[in-house]
Amino acid sequence: MRAVVFEQYGEPAEVRDLPDPRPAPHGVVVRVEATGLCRSDWHGWMGHDPDIALPHVPGHELAGVVESVGARVSGWQPGDRVTAPFVCACGTCGACAAGDHQVCERQTQPGFTHWGSFAQYVALDHADVNLVAIPDDLSYATAASLGCRFATAFRGVVQQGRVAAGEWVAVHGCGGVGLSAVMIAAASGARVIAVDVSPTALDLARKFGAAGCVDGARVPDTAEAVRELTGGGAHLSLDALGSPATSAASVNGLRRRGRHVQVGLLPSTDGTTPVPLARAIALELEILGSHGMAAHAYPRMLELVRTGVLRPDLLVTSKIPLGAAPDALAALGTAPGAGVTVIEPWS
Repeated sequence: MRAVVFEQYGEPAEVRDLPDPRPAPHGVVVRVEATGLCRSDWHGWMGHDPDIALPHVPGHELAGVVESVGARVSGWQPGDRVTAPFVCACGTCGACAAGDHQVCERQTQPGFTHWGSFAQYVALDHADVNLVAIPDDLSYATAASLGCRFATAFRGVVQQGRVAAGEWVAVHGCGGVGLSAVMIAAASGARVIAVDVSPTALDLARKFGAAGCVDGARVPDTAEAVRELTGGGAHLSLDALGSPATSAASVNGLRRRGRHVQVGLLPSTDGTTPVPLARAIALELEILGSHGMAAHAYPRMLELVRTGVLRPDLLVTSKIPLGAAPDALAALGTAPGAGVTVIEPWS
């Protein structure tokens, strides 16, 4: 198969011919028809994820067709159109028994714990637990975004964030996850304030339902700007980028008893990130993490997509061939971009 591979962290990746994967007894191999380019892939390429062993093939949000199945797989067969969460759960640990597959104790993640979907084929574990059927009228490009950014935003806003109609919601960082969060919160009846340094990203946020925008390149204190626009602060705020500055701004922009949801990854050299906990104590704020979404939780989201309440297809702003993926991956470090870029490995 053709795949994107890198030999050293931070060094240029390249497209090569590599051996085709084989399914585990409990897994499948999927022919990748589309895979999203995500900032998490950039973090992995930079060496921020301890699960990655070199050489490595990145990519974790995908859609395609089942190519082959393991001997113990009962619910899927070759030819099925599927996607999967980026967290592939084991289905049997204590967290899975409680329904919390997104924090499985023995999780695997394509593109992190093993070779991923910047390739023509990818292996996925525990298929009967993790695969999600793609409706026939949902494109592969749209379905690919569901496995990470859109599902992650959906859980962050709806399940962890407990968004309610009429609330003020601030979204810090309007890349793929952030724009998804804007769309989902607005569709839920919330009033959304989008925060970013890119005019293009803010224009898209308005298109997807933001009631107001804050340009971080022009405003010295984005948290203060959010508090002013919302008349005291957001009820719910998400850091969808993942930096100490955006995380702190998200917390500082909340009103009393508000809820902060950390969605963007926060890598650091010592494993810690400063958080304004004094404010959290004084205002009784909630500090929440959100880590993807379990496959069994997809039906509610897919029904909203089916009925047109949510339009993840509108988030796909570019499609590129596999050969363009190495440069696009490297560019995420300086220009995360707005919208969703989808790689089509067979184009």
